[in-house]
Amino acid sequence: MLQPSGTPNRAPGQGAAVSPTAWLMLALATAGFALNFWAWALLSPLAPRLQDSLGLSSFQQSLLVAVPVIVGSLGRIPVGALTDRFGGRVMFPLVSAASIVPVLFLGLAGHSSFAALLAGGFFLGIGGTAFAVGVPFVSAWFPPERRGLAIGVFGAGMGGTAISALTTVKLVDAGGMANPFLITAGVLAVYAVLAALVLRDAPGRTVPTEPLGRRLTATFALGVTWQASALYAVAFGGYVAFSVYLPTYLRTGYGLTQADAANRMAGFVLLAVAMRPVGGWLSDRVGPVRVLNGSLALVVAGALSQSFTPALAPLGTLAFLVMAAALGAGSGAVFALVALLAPANKVGSVTGVVGAAGGLGGFLPPLVMGALYGAYGSYAWGLVLLALVAAAALAYTGTAVRRGTDHRVPAAQLR
Repeated sequence: MLQPSGTPNRAPGQGAAVSPTAWLMLALATAGFALNFWAWALLSPLAPRLQDSLGLSSFQQSLLVAVPVIVGSLGRIPVGALTDRFGGRVMFPLVSAASIVPVLFLGLAGHSSFAALLAGGFFLGIGGTAFAVGVPFVSAWFPPERRGLAIGVFGAGMGGTAISALTTVKLVDAGGMANPFLITAGVLAVYAVLAALVLRDAPGRTVPTEPLGRRLTATFALGVTWQASALYAVAFGGYVAFSVYLPTYLRTGYGLTQADAANRMAGFVLLAVAMRPVGGWLSDRVGPVRVLNGSLALVVAGALSQSFTPALAPLGTLAFLVMAAALGAGSGAVFALVALLAPANKVGSVTGVVGAAGGLGGFLPPLVMGALYGAYGSYAWGLVLLALVAAAALAYTGTAVRRGTDHRVPAAQLR
């Protein structure tokens, strides 16, 4: 059962109208998240091409796209705790600037061998930590009754993976392998400077005074940390897994061209991105548990349907779109739950751990899918496993998580 996490998370001016500055900060944070996620996802659309040019096995190709995911995920734990201490005004420019180095390396020298790609992909994971910067930064600017929507809007920055899907292959075809990496590095540099000049932390932001190790220990002791981590591993993990592996799945399972597969993956990502703020908005009104229940039920239905490998038009496409919408809304609902239950001075730390769980949830499925396809020549069992995991999360949400949130649901959600 979820346990109370201490003092409820409060922001200055609770109940008052949201200031224009808060909306500006939300817009800048969302842009920064999108740009860092663009960098984070640069290798995924190129994986089939790199497999052909370097002679990679199916497992090596899966590992190539999974490494940035796991590094970006685990890196969210210290980055979230550092954001609690130093604020988004410091951490957003720092993370953005640090991401430029691996992007340039991969574009200029790191795409010529599997070992170099793994090394570059490891540090490319820095871009994935931006999520743990933005959630506490945005949360501090908004009152509790608006945080579900605000964090959902910020979460739409995960659409940076769609930018990568839509542009990377085309930019390589137009100007060579270095082209998309150089452009991404330039945009990140511009944003890092803009963020350093314009971003401001919320007035009255709660700054922890305990050492980092003690704060992380306290974060791991919170019930909401583990409950939200488990749910986010399914919701966002499923999204990440599809966003990095869908081009390979469509090319291998349905014989699509690389460009067609990348475009369809972009459509999946865009729908999931659009539904994330919807999930946050709905959570503000009916509660995050109800939104999670509906989302997970749709994931179960979509995964089971796709496990039979139906024709791509229309049933296969419909199954993937249903899962995209459900995973996006569910991801938004999880962080509405965090905003409801996490103490104000630990939002960054909790976000880091939960975000890490989501990324790790996206790390394993591509490896499992690649291994199962290599062994059986089919993706069916991988999709059945997704359905079973989502069903378990649905049962858990409807029991333990629901009981733990009953005492913390705002009155507006009970009308």
